[in-house]
Amino acid sequence: MRKPADCTTMAHIRAEIDRLDDDLVRLFAERAGYIDRAAEIKAGVDLPARINDRVEEVVQNVRRHAETYGLPPDLVEKLWRRLIDWSIAREESRLGPDSLRKG
Repeated sequence: MRKPADCTTMAHIRAEIDRLDDDLVRLFAERAGYIDRAAEIKAGVDLPARINDRVEEVVQNVRRHAETYGLPPDLVEKLWRRLIDWSIAREESRLGPDSLRKG
């Protein structure tokens, strides 16, 4: 693992980006495991996949993290809203669409 400043060639840069991409995919897979477990728990207590208050809480958390790490919060929010939508769709594939659930 090299720090960005220690990379002296494009091959070094590409290797580090590939390493980070692998880490990111692994973390997304780990996150998906928690999404799947959430769907199991929600099914048992009749909760919908989308809980708007929680969506907004997650968004505010990632905006704060983006600021901490020097990333543009608006861009990170946009990416995370896509991730949240994918996560909700994943839960709905197990629970059924929210529109068909009791509420």
